[in-house]
Amino acid sequence: MTDRRPGIVHVGVGAFARAHLAWYTAHTDGEPWGITAFTGRSPDVADALTAQGCRYTLVTRAASGDSAEVVDTITAAHPGSDDTAWRHVVASPETTIVTLTVTEQGYRPGSDVPTRLVAGLDARRTAGSGRIALVSLDNLTHNGAVLRDAVLDAVTDDALRDWIEANVTFPSSMVDRITPATTDDDVAHLPELPGALAGDRVPVVTEPFAEWVLEDAFDGIDRPAWQTAGVRIVDDVTPYEQRKLWLLNGSHSLLAYLGLQLGHDTVAEAMDDPVCRTAVEQLWDEAALELPLPEAEVTDARAALVERFANPRIRHTLRQIASGGSQKLPVRIVDVVRHRLSRDPSAGIGAGAATALAAWWLHVTGRPDLVDDPGAPGPDSDVHDVLAVVAPELDTTPVVAAVTAAAEGIRTAAAAARQSSNGGVHA
Repeated sequence: MTDRRPGIVHVGVGAFARAHLAWYTAHTDGEPWGITAFTGRSPDVADALTAQGCRYTLVTRAASGDSAEVVDTITAAHPGSDDTAWRHVVASPETTIVTLTVTEQGYRPGSDVPTRLVAGLDARRTAGSGRIALVSLDNLTHNGAVLRDAVLDAVTDDALRDWIEANVTFPSSMVDRITPATTDDDVAHLPELPGALAGDRVPVVTEPFAEWVLEDAFDGIDRPAWQTAGVRIVDDVTPYEQRKLWLLNGSHSLLAYLGLQLGHDTVAEAMDDPVCRTAVEQLWDEAALELPLPEAEVTDARAALVERFANPRIRHTLRQIASGGSQKLPVRIVDVVRHRLSRDPSAGIGAGAATALAAWWLHVTGRPDLVDDPGAPGPDSDVHDVLAVVAPELDTTPVVAAVTAAAEGIRTAAAAARQSSNGGVHA
């Protein structure tokens, strides 16, 4: 096992962090860096990792088969409740980076994550250990600024606040790698896979694709040479956040609501349906016009998404993606429409966006049993109610007409799909 400098502390050592941060760090050239990991509330992952020397198997699940590698970048794993260890490692002069995967909930009022961070930073100030970077790896736009605000809101001491503002940086990042939950079947078949860690009880399964775009805002603070492993270091993460939200996340939401209407269960199934595929391409065409990125880069991103979505061995369920539409659609779908109308007020809503909003309308009114969203309109809602939730300013006659027409098209396609599944016999 390589001796690693324990320069990174990570909060929330779930499957994604081990498939992404730890994997990128393992493939970085130069001085080998290590990660001291802390769990969330449950100590189970920390206990399991510690029992096997903090090494684990990463299974890359391609359409053609699985491959395995052992990742050894985690040097220690602690339960989140170990406050003594937490303060000690954050205060250590060897530590220069704290990374987080704590979901959106971790940044909201009432979360204990900012309080824990402040306690660690206070210990670091007391120890005189110098400057440090806090990096969010959560799926939030401008996550560096969100993290900074959450930390400063949790500070009650003016002197500590001044120290944080002078000594802590908060680079933003955009991360992407689909990491489905590891199943008992995955663990049972692991010994059959060449390169797997013998006796591994906590392997991670992931897709071949991985991406990390990181803001160059470390201001001289030491970090791994992540760029040698494929991380893109940029001055502004915003265009890449938009690319992910509008291409990946937007099409995921569209596939979820439209695919469920047409009787599909997974992203791969929905993407194989010409009705869904056409709507996705329309949505991507609309987003591409608004993205401040080179055309070739957007084209490559679309091609990569087609390949990822079509992977039948990554079971990404539409029901899972369909949750929380009232929060997701404004940034995934409506933002594209806003940019489109700002650029050309006469452009109207695009067919892809209209289909996405229509599919959500039919989802919340026709399948209330599948709705996991306290902000969604009720089952008796009309199109005006739907727009009032996600885009009140779009409640205009042309938009209402476009969404209504798209809904009729979906109903027709759904009826045809049901007839086809019944062997062409009308019920």
